[in-house]
Amino acid sequence: MPGIASAMVQGPWGGKSEGPDGNDGPGKGQDGGEGGPRNPWTQPGKPGGQKGPSAIEELLRRSRESFGGGGNGGFGNLPPRASGKALWPIAIGILILLWLALTCFHRVGPQERGVVTLLGKYSRTLTPGISLTLPAPFESVTTVDVEEIRTIDIGSAAAESENLVLTGDQNIIDLAYSVRWNIRNPELYLFQLSDPDTSVREVAESAMRSVVASVSLDDALGAGRTEIEQQVELRMQEILDGYKSGIRVQGVAIKQADPPTAVNDAFKAVSAAQQTAQTYLNEARAAAQQVTAKAQGEAAAFDKVYEQYRLSPEVTRRRMYYETMEGVLSNVDKTIVESGGVTPYLPLPELKRRAQAAPATAQGNAAQAEGNQ
Repeated sequence: MPGIASAMVQGPWGGKSEGPDGNDGPGKGQDGGEGGPRNPWTQPGKPGGQKGPSAIEELLRRSRESFGGGGNGGFGNLPPRASGKALWPIAIGILILLWLALTCFHRVGPQERGVVTLLGKYSRTLTPGISLTLPAPFESVTTVDVEEIRTIDIGSAAAESENLVLTGDQNIIDLAYSVRWNIRNPELYLFQLSDPDTSVREVAESAMRSVVASVSLDDALGAGRTEIEQQVELRMQEILDGYKSGIRVQGVAIKQADPPTAVNDAFKAVSAAQQTAQTYLNEARAAAQQVTAKAQGEAAAFDKVYEQYRLSPEVTRRRMYYETMEGVLSNVDKTIVESGGVTPYLPLPELKRRAQAAPATAQGNAAQAEGNQ
């Protein structure tokens, strides 16, 4: 049954077949000639009798070359082991160990918190220390500094545009203030707000305008600054908590509160006049306090004299008489002598004046004589 035998030895690729004489039947080889087998694993252009590297071997060789390996040196030009096997499995193992060490172990600082996401979804928060997670890209860690105090400045004296705010009495002022805040809840901070800095700025502006709109111009310019700062801080915290932002407001400080530039000179003049008026009021109050204190002292002294007078009226009366007469007669130009046989009146003050005027007259006469000479 030559036909059946010939069909049985024919390959699946339509290649080699035996003829009736046992030789290869007619067929085309890989080079397009006849008599060669059609082997799909041999390179084209090779004669049928010469075996070359298969397509898979050629693919592996090119892969090794693309990774920097040679034909006989193993993976990445690594020398073969003593047993003759390549070292590329060991290199792959080292890379895997490095990948696990760098992506599974995380160090979180004392002021930081680590937010872990599993395939992009929040998983947990790491506390300070060394923590272990699944390797990337399964789990990733984002560290957040929760102790850093961040500051946002709104309005400035050096800014080109003014930050004008309307007060409760329909006046306009130029405000410059700063807001200090930090992170209280890192997971809310990362996932609830797309732009935390912008959100804090907008909330601060809204709270400041709301509070200033309820106070007068005088309070906004000076007297009520502390109260305004406290109210703005409380209102900001309330709004941010409603957003679930995970932010804590540390404080608000007003750095500048001035009238608009167009009317700044007039406001300064009014302020100077108010300060002058306040100065006069303070001086008047000080004088009134001095007079009151003096009157209270005299009243207290009179009360003491009255107590002594009640104890001994005659002695106190005579003492008061002597003190009064001493005060009256101390400035009178008279001398009284109480003694018998003495001239009742001596013009002692007149004599004293003459004695004092005599030297002056003598000096005048001497000067005039010198002038005549």
